[in-house]
Amino acid sequence: MNRMSKKLNKKGFTLAELLIVVAIIAVLVVVSVPIFSSKLEKAREAADVANMRAAKAAAASMYLSGEMELGETYYYDAAEGQLSKSADKISAYGQGTKADGKTVYKNYESDGVDYTNDIITVKVTEGSDSQIDVEVKWTPKS
Repeated sequence: MNRMSKKLNKKGFTLAELLIVVAIIAVLVVVSVPIFSSKLEKAREAADVANMRAAKAAAASMYLSGEMELGETYYYDAAEGQLSKSADKISAYGQGTKADGKTVYKNYESDGVDYTNDIITVKVTEGSDSQIDVEVKWTPKS
């Protein structure tokens, strides 16, 4: 009889085993949270840079097709992928925060600048040697 009662008591985990499993899970969570948040910031900055490149390409296309004048400021609508002269109907789409995800692009400073809820303005100008320059920058949505 004593032998059967010992067998029946061996069906579960001990408290020590459960505490060890909980401790291991806690360590994994503590290690993974900073990694996840830095990757999230890199993704936000990559989205901003992709929008800047798309705005530049749209401006070059419009200028070459004769739809855009030199020196005029246009606003890029990321949802539609088009440039317009008015920012009224454009929703803010900037995602980069003050955290530095180390994304580098011309005129894009990711360290200490918050692009959240900003939009992209584009201006085509004539540069040196009669070359065309496309100026792309983030401006607050007003």
